[in-house]
Amino acid sequence: MTGLVLKLGPHERVLINGAVIENGDKRSRLAVMTPNANILRLRDALHPEEANTPVRRVCYIAQLVLSGDAGPGDTRSQLLRGIEQLSQVLTDPDSRRLLTIASQAVLEDQHYQVLKALRGLLPRETRLLAAGGN
Repeated sequence: MTGLVLKLGPHERVLINGAVIENGDKRSRLAVMTPNANILRLRDALHPEEANTPVRRVCYIAQLVLSGDAGPGDTRSQLLRGIEQLSQVLTDPDSRRLLTIASQAVLEDQHYQVLKALRGLLPRETRLLAAGGN
């Protein structure tokens, strides 16, 4: 049983099942052995005002589950609806792959995987929004 390995930089903070953990002065690795633990690197966390694009809004909903501010059942339909809306715009094969991973992860209550897949879309969304502004 391997679990999830977190590599933390000095003084990096991570939220695990609602508890904020801060690393010490040196880099370290933590193995999280509990399956389905809710984990969020605080450096990757979106603040509510940053949820200002379609992908970021769906990411924020997944983040609410990881932070313990919303339950998986409360967000399932919102996440699936948001992913479906994204799939109507992001039609390239790589985006489709990430959206399929995110959808499956929602159905399996694997919200860390949902967030990870959706974050993979952020650079593409940034490029599309920049191109649309020209």
